[in-house]
Amino acid sequence: MSLHSSLLTPNSVSCLYSKSKIGTVSVGSRVRASASDVPDFLSADWLESRRKRPNGPRLNFSAEEAVQYQLDALKYNDQPRPDYGIEVLYRFAGFDPFERSTYFGPFFDLGQFERFRRIFHHSTYRVLLGHKQWKILSSLFVEENRFKQRVWIQGSRPEEEEIFQFTMVQRNGGSR
Repeated sequence: MSLHSSLLTPNSVSCLYSKSKIGTVSVGSRVRASASDVPDFLSADWLESRRKRPNGPRLNFSAEEAVQYQLDALKYNDQPRPDYGIEVLYRFAGFDPFERSTYFGPFFDLGQFERFRRIFHHSTYRVLLGHKQWKILSSLFVEENRFKQRVWIQGSRPEEEEIFQFTMVQRNGGSR
């Protein structure tokens, strides 16, 4: 199961998080593999390229952890590369790239990452990028599958602060 959320106004941020199943059992097995067992269609740098992908929703995240993870990614937005934090938030967004989205309030075409990224750099959401600190103001499970959290953000520029609301909606079937 995963949660989907939306970013409505400068006072609201939405995200996607996954919740793990209770009572799962992991079974380990021992496997031996040789070089001949590894598929030859993977490039030599495949593993390194996987490590460079931005992280997104995880099955073991609670709603609170998902919000914290995204805020930390935005705080260190340009590490390990430019706009990495925005990439993380994009993965959590969970909107349909073929439909206009209300993630930021009004209808936007956010199907391409560049459009999503541009909103953060040229609007009131830029306070999130490289912010100094954040503080949870309130948290509430509105329904069994809906979580809201208000967060105060102190930006990196003088006297820059804003309050955002993260809304998390649980959905079945995982993320995308």
